[in-house]
Amino acid sequence: MPMLVILLITLLATAPSAGAADAFPSKPIRLLVPFTPGGGADLVARMLAPRLAERLGQSVVVDNRPAAGGVLAAEMAARATPDGHTLFVATSNFSANSAFMSKLPYDTLNDFSPVTQAVLSPLVMVIHPSIAATNLQEFISYAKNNPSKLNYGSTGNGSPPYLATELFKHMAKIQITHIVYKGISQALTSTLSNEVQVLFPNIFIAQPHIRGNRLRALGITSLKRSEAAPDWPTIAEAGLPGYEASIWYGFLAPAKTPRPITARLQKEITAILQTPEVRQTIISQGGTPVGNTPEEFSILLREDVGRIAALVKSAGLRAD
Repeated sequence: MPMLVILLITLLATAPSAGAADAFPSKPIRLLVPFTPGGGADLVARMLAPRLAERLGQSVVVDNRPAAGGVLAAEMAARATPDGHTLFVATSNFSANSAFMSKLPYDTLNDFSPVTQAVLSPLVMVIHPSIAATNLQEFISYAKNNPSKLNYGSTGNGSPPYLATELFKHMAKIQITHIVYKGISQALTSTLSNEVQVLFPNIFIAQPHIRGNRLRALGITSLKRSEAAPDWPTIAEAGLPGYEASIWYGFLAPAKTPRPITARLQKEITAILQTPEVRQTIISQGGTPVGNTPEEFSILLREDVGRIAALVKSAGLRAD
């Protein structure tokens, strides 16, 4: 047999089938969640999983793999077969890890194929009502007059509450002492008891305590007001122009996942996010449904990684 014919047969045998993407999905899909059940990433995954299963005609399994700030789940996703059957439910921690961890077992920007950003969720800055400040400007003045006498809670260096507070400190030029908790619930309890005076929790868990006057809201971290609490100003409009530190949740596939497959997943997830029931659920919890394109999500990731790296450098932050 001529060498050219043998070469052509070999190439055809090893080339990816044009119909592979058309046959997707051919087995159950796994959503790797980097945190324990009950957290924001888990809630997003479990809200979308049964609806995604209906649209794709395959079961969708939520697989919680909490460890190392989300690194374990991200590494598993990066090493999975790039066929669309394994997705990583990424959060803002994913961007932060690249700035706080020098030796990650994957490349944050090159080992994944972005699918879509699903939800954008602002945090709310709350203070204990014993603080003599009724708005953001008064609080900044109070903090400047009482340097290092106030405490703030977070769930660790690199976590969204930590980054939100450190950005606030940096922009407002104030000093507040950092206290680390295992979870946001513990940090919230300590804020209610005045062990810490400042916290940046999500709107959903903070709202009942704000309405009950057990905490005072000074502003939310997004650039636009939340539909769940339209009477609360943004921190940017309340006194720190340009301030933004929201949490995002999105879906990533392993690098080299065929573009038709990521496009299909983006299309189905976006359709789910636009349904009245899902949309209202997200909004009632303080979030905003997104559903952007893989290209738009890729840009967001790169900008987020760069923004956090710049904050770490300018504010002199370090990992635990």
